[in-house]
Amino acid sequence: MFWLLCAAFAAESPELPDWTVTVDPLTTALGYVHLQTERVLSSHTSIYAGPHLRLFDGLLTEGREPFVGIGGEAGFRYFPWGKAPTGGWVMARGVLARLATTEAPKTAEAGGYGSALVGYTGIVGKHFVLSGGLGFQYLAYDIQGYGSSGPFPAAHTNLGVAF
Repeated sequence: MFWLLCAAFAAESPELPDWTVTVDPLTTALGYVHLQTERVLSSHTSIYAGPHLRLFDGLLTEGREPFVGIGGEAGFRYFPWGKAPTGGWVMARGVLARLATTEAPKTAEAGGYGSALVGYTGIVGKHFVLSGGLGFQYLAYDIQGYGSSGPFPAAHTNLGVAF
């Protein structure tokens, strides 16, 4: 349904933008802030990168989890219909972060996850980006019993601007 909305409102333009800057509201609600800067490489491909921050407990967190995660996220999108950065896509992404507890005993270690998703990006008007996708991920994002590890469903939602 989300992808149909994107497609219905996406403006067809002979000149597509080369850049998008977006934020993922879903992962932010879950406690993980991602700001993604995407660059089109060709009509079929794009890459993105940005900071990854786990600074607060998310809406689904059971109890307090006293740890933070600071790192980076990067991804690659393939657009089979050749209209990057709009239309249907297949994406691989990864996060690598430094996890640290905020209460004694304080420790730090590396954590991260990788995902594979399919989705759709629409550009409403000339600049408003609306994107969504679903897939699978493997998390190794835990420290001292906080966080998560193992296979999980993955979701992608993004709002932002294109230029």
